[in-house]
Order: sequence, then structure tokens, then C-alpha cells
Amino acid sequence: MLRASAFGSTGLDAGLASLLSHDPRRPQYHLLPAANWMNDPNGPIFWRGEYHMFCQYNPHAAIWGDMHWGHAISPNMVHWRHLPVALAPTPGGPDAGGCFSGTALPDGDRVAVLYTGVVPAAENEATIRDGAHSLREAQCLAFGTGKDLTTWTKDPAPVIAAPPPGLDVTGFRDPAPWRQGDTWYLAVGSGIRGKGGAVLLYRSKDLRHWEYLHLLAEGSASCAEATNPVDSGDMWECPDFFPLGQKHVLIHSTGGKAYWQSGVFDPSVLVFHAERGGVLDYGSYYAPKTQLDQAGDRILWGWITEARPEAEYHAAGWAGMMSLPRLLSLDDHGELRIGVAAEVDRLRGRQQRLRIGGDDAAVRRQLAKMRVEECCGEIRCSFPQGQDPVEFSLVTADGGDEAWLSCRYDPAHAGEMVIEDQRVPLGAGPGQEAELRFYIDGSVIECFANGYGALTKRFYYPGTSAPAIGVRVKEGLRSISGLSMWQLSPISRDRLTT
Repeated sequence: MLRASAFGSTGLDAGLASLLSHDPRRPQYHLLPAANWMNDPNGPIFWRGEYHMFCQYNPHAAIWGDMHWGHAISPNMVHWRHLPVALAPTPGGPDAGGCFSGTALPDGDRVAVLYTGVVPAAENEATIRDGAHSLREAQCLAFGTGKDLTTWTKDPAPVIAAPPPGLDVTGFRDPAPWRQGDTWYLAVGSGIRGKGGAVLLYRSKDLRHWEYLHLLAEGSASCAEATNPVDSGDMWECPDFFPLGQKHVLIHSTGGKAYWQSGVFDPSVLVFHAERGGVLDYGSYYAPKTQLDQAGDRILWGWITEARPEAEYHAAGWAGMMSLPRLLSLDDHGELRIGVAAEVDRLRGRQQRLRIGGDDAAVRRQLAKMRVEECCGEIRCSFPQGQDPVEFSLVTADGGDEAWLSCRYDPAHAGEMVIEDQRVPLGAGPGQEAELRFYIDGSVIECFANGYGALTKRFYYPGTSAPAIGVRVKEGLRSISGLSMWQLSPISRDRLTT
């Protein structure tokens, strides 16, 4: 039985609590711990009327290390309450070096969690050899009970102690189980040395005894030189595999980005055949994980990474946050569609709407008065595809020269938008209306391009207050068909108790 430890603000000393609560770069409507480091979302689940989010968490510092599972609970995926840490390393156990990522799933009157435990190992026994760490990975099992899932019991031995014999793997972690009939299946992130990233497939009748089958999916060797095979794309982390519409979708993370593939899962041979694919987010976003919401829709969560030096976030006392909940679907061609869950709309205050008409000078004067205060709001902009160029930026509203995020549309490339320096898909094409949505919070902007692409931008301003954010249009003012802003309500009074 595990004893609880803090994930929320309880136990913070007064100095650190004051530093964190007055840091304008901390978000006001994204989920994050009260302090310290967080990374991957783990095992999000809707359980008995509540949403549970777990995540990789270091309770001791705002840097990666000593991985625990932080835990928070929500009635609506937006307003969160911190709970005690769910999983902590067990001295002498298969997770003594850390409780790495995994998945939660219902199992009768309890929740089962399959996760990766690690222990330090000699290099010839390690499955993680990245130049900084030498660790042996194993797949572990724990069960949560109680109204808020605050009581956890671990199986003392791993349920999969090592990779399949005969496979020279470049990693072995992040189990993602699902159930078909009376059989459990399990995808595990991996890679085959010299052949590229891969997902291993297992099956079981009882969650404890697993039979390795074969590769569920595989990539190709990158031929890039890298100490860490994840950096070169030769190891696929954080797989997730699920039905969506009439297809199946596989997501994985590697090389600093998260990717999706849609296609057909052949039930006769249990192999996934990818037909389409792309990037889930072109910015500071990694290791996403999905769940089903109360209505049965597929929701995607991701780790929003830092983009500043480690010394800066270590000194700030916090690092990383959870993305907003993203709703996934497929269009008629098997392309992935990504939007923000409707629950986030409930945070909106009064709408500011640009009135299109009059001369350009009048429209620009009106636009100059529109702003999102304290980096806490939403901006939406729309324009017709395929007609004229459009270029605009999110800027400091009070006249600074800093462009926090830049967007450029070229009708010669009607199916994409250049956001920062990334070509982000818009879908559709000439004659269709494109809509961009920007969610601004502290030091992050989550941008959604017409439901087909996403880019998450981190931005860090100096000083002790957050600037107001507005829009500056460089080209195509007359092409803009709609522009609105909303102030969004914070979910915490002090940036600590999200």
C-alpha cells in the first residue's frame, strides 16, 4: 500500500508559494502542479463521474528526475483539484528508479494502471542508454480504489520483466492497453536497433500474464547519428492506439514531435496498416495521451514543454503544463481533425468583436483597442482561403515591437498556414473559410488552424506583470472576415490550486 505525498500547494513554504503565485508566466487556466516539474500525461480516465489526470512529476525540484505520478481530479476537464501523488518509486522494487509513463483503465470496481518501472542497470542490461542514463525498463501493474482513487496497491513483480527475447530494442516503455471481448491487448513503445521505431504488441487474459505477438507497427531507420535513439526517431515513445470513426489511429512521439497515423487494424493478423499521417502539434508539445470523455468522444492531452534554459525554469520553481483537452475526429478522407473541447468555452467573458467596414484606418483604430488582458484569453480570426495573402501577429497591445506569434497565409498554398516557421495544414482549400483559434495563458499560446493543425508556442517576457495581447495585421486587413477576443476566467485564485 502506498502512502500519499503532496502534489498540490500543501506543504509549500511561504517564500516559494509567494514566488509561484506572483509569477505572471504561470498559466491561469491550464493544469499544472503547484510547484516543480511535470511532463507526460499518464492514464487520463473518466471514472465514476469525475475526470482523473495523472502525469509524470518530480516532487523535489523543477527539473526532470525522480519520476512519480501526480494526480488531479475534475468534474469537467477544466477546473481541477490536486490530489495526493498516486504512484511513487518503491525502494528495492522494479520501479525503484522511477515510475514512468503508462495507462489507466477500468477493471471492475477499481482502476488498473499499467506503467513502466525503471531501475539503474549495467549498460549491457539496460534498455535506456541515452548518454545520461543507463536504466532497465519493465512493465508494472497497480490498482487504484476509493472514491477519488487515492488508495493504490502495486503488484510486487513486473508483469513484463524484459523485452521479447531475440529483439535488440532501443527502448521498452509506455504501455497502452485496450480490451477486445475477453482479451486484453497491449502496445509498448520501442524500436529495433538498425531498423527504426516500433510498437510491440502483447495479449493477456488477466493483465498479469502477457504473451508477445509481433510488431503492431514499425517505422524505418533514420540513419542519423544520435546518442539517444529517441532524438533520431529510431525509438517511438508514448504510443496510443484506438478506434476513431471507421478507422484506427496510432500516435507516438519521437524526435521532439508527436505524430499520428490513421488506417486499418486487421483483426485476423492483428497488424495496423497506416494510410495517412501527420504531426499532432508543430510546437512545444510532446508525449500526448488520449481518453474517452463522458460522452464517449476521444480527448487528447499533451505535455506542453518549456522552451527556456533549464537554469531559468529551475530557478522559477516550476516547469511544464498540461495542454487543454483536444477533441479528435477523422474527416471523410481519414485526415485527423483537432479542436478544443467545448468545456473550455465556459471560461469566456464578454466578447470583443471587430466590426468589418468603413475605411482601413477606422478598422485599425478599432483593432488597436481590442486586447486580452494579463495573457489570459482567447482570440479567433477567420478569412477565406484561396483569395488574397493574409499576414498578422499576436503582439503586445500597448505598442511594443515584440511579435509573440506570427501567421502568414499565401493563397498559392491554400491548404496550409505558416505559423512561426512551420507549415501547418488548414485542410479544405480555395473558396472555404479558414479559422484560427489562439488560447493565450501566461507563457503559452495554443494555436489551432482550421481544425486540421496545431502549434503550441512558449513565450517569455521580462518583468513582474503579464502584457495585454492584441493583433497587428500587416497584410490582408480587408480579407479578414471575422476577428473576436474573449477574456478567459482563471481556474485558480492564486495560480497554485488549479
